[in-house]
Amino acid sequence: MASEPIDLQIEAIVFCATEPISVHEIQQGITEYFGQEIQNDTLLESIGRLENKYRSDEFSIEIQASGGGFQFLTKPAFQGIIGTVMKQKVKKRLSTSAMETLSIVAYRQPISKPELEKIRGVNCDYAIQKLLEKELIIISGKSEQPGRPILYSTSKKFMDYFGINHLGELPQLKEILVEENAIGDSTD
Repeated sequence: MASEPIDLQIEAIVFCATEPISVHEIQQGITEYFGQEIQNDTLLESIGRLENKYRSDEFSIEIQASGGGFQFLTKPAFQGIIGTVMKQKVKKRLSTSAMETLSIVAYRQPISKPELEKIRGVNCDYAIQKLLEKELIIISGKSEQPGRPILYSTSKKFMDYFGINHLGELPQLKEILVEENAIGDSTD
């Protein structure tokens, strides 16, 4: 296999992947298709060439490492126009309550429904159901609290959707003083 055909094969694989695709998955596909194993170094060199190719100003997309694999993403310079066009779709997809619930899950995971509802101050059944349907959160276990409520965490799809590799990439929250927001805890 010559270098250029490998690059084209990998480019096609990454382009068609609906989520970030790992080096291992790419390697398996190429090995199965061509009937011979491709070395990790050869594969990584090819990905490097593709990353360099798409850094050119003639492309509005680039190959990026994301979510434990590689995927094509729009370059930051074009995210404004994409955001404008996609704004209505995003609004239809996640309501404000679902986004609030998702934010709490992302920063406090794993978290139970009673804990979510205590923070939000409202019932979260509908928002949790929508987030589970959209696979942005997952059931990650059961709490040791009385009644053993279900715990929720963000999913791999959440990472892909927001283009992050790990939770440490989430923006840092400002500290909020609980005392300033507490009702009925007057020390007067």
